[in-house]
Amino acid sequence: MDTSSKENAHLFHKNSAQPAGGPSFTVGYPSTEEARPCCGKLKVFLGALSFVYFAKALAEGYLKSTVTQIERRFEIPSSLVGIIDGSFEIGNLLVITFVSYFGAKLHRPKIIGAGCLVMGFGTMLIAVPQFFMEKYSYEKYERYSPSSNVTPSISPCYLESSSPSPSSILGKSQNKISHECVGDSSSSMWVYVFLGNLLRGLGETPIQPLGIAYLDDFASEDNAAFYIGCVQTVAIIGPIFGFLLGSLCAKLYVDIGFVNLDHITITPKDPQWVGAWWLGYLIAGFLSLLAAVPFWCLPKTLPRSQSRENSGSTSEKSKFIDDPIHYQMAPGDDKMKIMEMAKDFLPSLKTLFRNPVYILYLCASTVQFNSLFGMVTYKPKYIEQQYGQSSSKANFVIGLINIPAVALGIFSGGIVMKKFRLGICEATKLYLGSSVFGYLLFLSLFALGCENSSVAGLTVSYQGTKPVSYHERALFSDCNSRCKCSDSKWEPMCGDNGITYVSACLAGCQSSSRSGKNIIFSNCTCVGFAAPKSGNWSGMMGRCQKDNGCSQMFLYFLVISVITSYTLSLGGIPGYILLLRCIQPQLKSFALGIYTLAVRVLGIPAPVYFGVLIDTSCLKWGFKKCGSRGSCRLYDSHAFRHIYLGLTTLLGTVSVFLSMAVLFVLKKKYVSKHSSLITTREKIGMSSSIKKETCAARDRGLQPKYWPGKETRL
Repeated sequence: MDTSSKENAHLFHKNSAQPAGGPSFTVGYPSTEEARPCCGKLKVFLGALSFVYFAKALAEGYLKSTVTQIERRFEIPSSLVGIIDGSFEIGNLLVITFVSYFGAKLHRPKIIGAGCLVMGFGTMLIAVPQFFMEKYSYEKYERYSPSSNVTPSISPCYLESSSPSPSSILGKSQNKISHECVGDSSSSMWVYVFLGNLLRGLGETPIQPLGIAYLDDFASEDNAAFYIGCVQTVAIIGPIFGFLLGSLCAKLYVDIGFVNLDHITITPKDPQWVGAWWLGYLIAGFLSLLAAVPFWCLPKTLPRSQSRENSGSTSEKSKFIDDPIHYQMAPGDDKMKIMEMAKDFLPSLKTLFRNPVYILYLCASTVQFNSLFGMVTYKPKYIEQQYGQSSSKANFVIGLINIPAVALGIFSGGIVMKKFRLGICEATKLYLGSSVFGYLLFLSLFALGCENSSVAGLTVSYQGTKPVSYHERALFSDCNSRCKCSDSKWEPMCGDNGITYVSACLAGCQSSSRSGKNIIFSNCTCVGFAAPKSGNWSGMMGRCQKDNGCSQMFLYFLVISVITSYTLSLGGIPGYILLLRCIQPQLKSFALGIYTLAVRVLGIPAPVYFGVLIDTSCLKWGFKKCGSRGSCRLYDSHAFRHIYLGLTTLLGTVSVFLSMAVLFVLKKKYVSKHSSLITTREKIGMSSSIKKETCAARDRGLQPKYWPGKETRL
């Protein structure tokens, strides 16, 4: 090609890129020449955002691991714990719409940094009640726990002849009762946990919509999915450390550093054990404050990748996005007033709600996250109650085995998207397929349950057979009729016959002795009532362990749970890419904010109604000092399993059908747009060929009839 041809081609490229009479789009992003010295800042932002995701995910995972600890420490039911867990989403609800919309037009890194500070202070506020509440008091044979290692015989059963009279009981000092009720009111300190989690939700608000949109704006289109996959993978690593930290703190006594641990008679395996739940919140809060530092040093914008400047980079979006709105982003736009930005709020919201792919995906994600929120919140409790594991072991298993499978699944989804360059329809199919197979695997968990623990008067009769009803009056039998026992106490004792008794008094034990931290009860008439041929009528403090078959079921549960977690998380990144690609680029942050708002707000009730339904399976409630109902001590394993797994599966099935609707609408719009685009191109091609022929004919008509050498050529 000669020099003039190159100049003409360059001139044609300029004219086609900026047609005459059309709007001039002056984008306020640095040029590609400026990109090279600043390209490292995107990696700095990626690292800072990953660390923030790690910190907030660690705090979230730690909160899930302390659900049972908080329930026991504050003596509250599961439904109230669900409200505390939902306060995080309430904090998001308050500000996310405005943060995601106005924050996209302001300095996004600094807004994220400010959110980290709020999140850090809120996390630390959760731990404050520990320093103002009274020492933890548990219903565990305090009268059998003197300081000496070996104690004389003390009778748990107050015989009729030696039991205190009702008048002596009623003669208890009113001042002492009043003092106990005042101490009992300290359980309302859970409000500080609620407020701290609310602040944590407020601070977390800008991280996802502004951070992910910032990455997607300035990363190349090929790297965007990979970068988002890296951030989401790091976010999954956070809960691993959160649950491991919860496992470590659960082994430490709640009042460690405040009491003499030699006088504590319960162990981490005891159902009334409360670990140092507050310690992890101080650590997580410090990490959140530390994560805020890098964002105050990053610029408002970064150089855009050259692939984003090419017109072909949005060719796929143009096939299913209607009427893209064009914004003119000049350097002077930084002075745009808040009121001027607010004028576009309702039109932008209207544009989003008119996008059927976005709305259907929003509904599918909301239902699926309801399923996941409820499942994750009560998974430690489910492992404890269903398989008889301690809180420490339940958190350790979830953190070390289950969550890494989720991280691997999310990372694998990002790799698949990058390696095979999946389009929007292929990504939707992968998202749908992972959900279908994941919930099909989840159904197998119904068969991996354990039988109820044998508790006299609640799950079995005092003779060792199955009871007719679970009424409280079944706690009393002929074998303990001579004892004056309370049916509100929960001081479990494991008899030599393998049956757990609600208390040593209800077991009819006549004497007790203590050696170290172990308390041995002897001459227990109810133990002999169930096994009359056995000459040993004794028992030991604590609940009996479940049978060996339950341990085997627990291993099967872990294997299926890991495979299910990996399968479900495999569609995480494809679903996220679907969300980013089905909307106009300039509405990306706003759409992510609305998405986060809907998922969080409509996800608030999930832990609450999960907790309310789980509470219906409680067999034995604890009671506070003033007589009000506290936390549940024992659950019906069968009812708990059917409620927990059934509700999760039901919500997952609804989300699968909504995902099918997403794929159907997307393919319909994709095909129609693609065919219309081909038709338009054919028309343009035909019109251009007609113009060429007309011009050629006109040129032939303008040629002179005679030119030098005509005769010679003829």
